[in-house]
Parts: sequence; C-alpha cells; structure tokens
Amino acid sequence: MTFPETIFINKWHGWFRGTKFPCSIGRSGISAVKTEGDGVTPAGVYSLENVLYRPDRVSRLFLPPQAIPIRKGYIWSDDPLDPHYNKLIANGTNWKFSHEKMFRADSLYDIVIPIDYNRANPEPDKGSAIFLHVWRGPRIPTDGCVAVDWETMIWIAGNLTGETQIVINS
Repeated sequence: MTFPETIFINKWHGWFRGTKFPCSIGRSGISAVKTEGDGVTPAGVYSLENVLYRPDRVSRLFLPPQAIPIRKGYIWSDDPLDPHYNKLIANGTNWKFSHEKMFRADSLYDIVIPIDYNRANPEPDKGSAIFLHVWRGPRIPTDGCVAVDWETMIWIAGNLTGETQIVINS
C-alpha cells in the first residue's frame, strides 16, 4: 500500500511519492516529548502549512499557487512569553520577544514549509518554529526541524497538496 500524500521521516531518511531522500533532524533526535529549545524534532503526524519562499531567490514557477513570499521583516515568534508565540509575524522589525528571522542571509529558509506542530492553540514552551527547510548539509543537525537538500525541497514544495501530511517517527 502506498501513501502518495504522506512524507515519512526518520532519523536518516525521508520518503515521499515513492522516492527516498536523505534528511537532517534535530540535534537531540526525534521524540514525542518536546520543549522549547531542546533540539528535538517532534514525533507525530502533522499537516503541512503553506509554502513560504524568498521571491528574490526562488522562482514561483516551481511552487504551488498559494505559496507566500517571505519579505524583509518577517519573523516567527519562538518566545513562550510572547502572545504571538509560534506564529508568523509580517512586521517584526523591532519585535521585543525572541524570534526566528525568516528573511535570512543563508539559504535555509529560501523555501520553508511550516509543520503544524503546536500551532492552533500553542502551548507556551512546548516548542515552536518547526519547519521543513533546506539543510546546511548532509546529517548536520537542526534545532528541531526537518531539513533536506535544495533539489529535494523544490521537488517536495512543488508536489504538495492540501492533503499532504508529514509523519515523523523515531
């Protein structure tokens, strides 16, 4: 039986639409128990949100029509004390809480897909900013995200549907 709309992730590889690819996970591995800043990639089954991309670096031709361009000043709150914890903020230039800059000098967030972990009603300190994004290199750990090479990221982003889920399993 195949699951064409499911991305499967373990500590070494991912699988999507019959294709196996290498991936990187959090520096502390995969676990069902996650807290802010622990480096754990959360185990579970999650939906994927809209693709975010850097329009100055990535052609929209390769992405789904609903992809959202990342602009300067876009941030993602990772501060459990922030009322906007685990949310994308479009105008965060002088944000007083801890956050991830989405418009980065490196290529990690040139294409980024938020994973629907702790998102609807985020619990403070349960973890935030869990993404599928471009990696630094093979097996170089993340802070809790799932990361893949550039070509795989383009391919995944271009093949997502509203039904695509990600299953992260140790």
